[in-house]
Amino acid sequence: MHKWDWEDSHSQSRRASGESKVAVFIGTFENKVDRKGRISVPAAFRQPLTGSSFQGIVAFPSRRAPAIEACGIDFLEQLVADQMDVDLMSDDAEDPAAQIFYELEKLGFDGDGRITVPSSFREIAGITDAATFVGVGKLFQIWQPERLAEHRAQRRAARQGGGQ
Repeated sequence: MHKWDWEDSHSQSRRASGESKVAVFIGTFENKVDRKGRISVPAAFRQPLTGSSFQGIVAFPSRRAPAIEACGIDFLEQLVADQMDVDLMSDDAEDPAAQIFYELEKLGFDGDGRITVPSSFREIAGITDAATFVGVGKLFQIWQPERLAEHRAQRRAARQGGGQ
């Protein structure tokens, strides 16, 4: 297995200035959901989070798809730091990222690398007995496997039908 260095010059300069590196998630993995609602987070997604200030993920219902979106605490800390550049007293200060903060859930890893996904999140995503983790860069999504297959088929058909 190769170790990939996904940093660009911006992230290298951020680290040099003392800021943390943001985890990057790639790949697709399917895991079972146990009767308590626990799901094993793929090792490939846990590894980039090693050394973070929170050993787990931050999750929220997706606004783009019938899925759960998640990231490491490092990405959330970056969003908060970026908000510091906004004049919070301005009428223009409404940051779109701020709207998801109230839906966030911190889901810590247990000793086996599992998370317990809230039942409300599982219901939104339709997740019952299996979940598919899909890396999309700084975020990853957690899907009900059949919904993901349908979503991908629809996207492929749209691309082919649109001549793109």
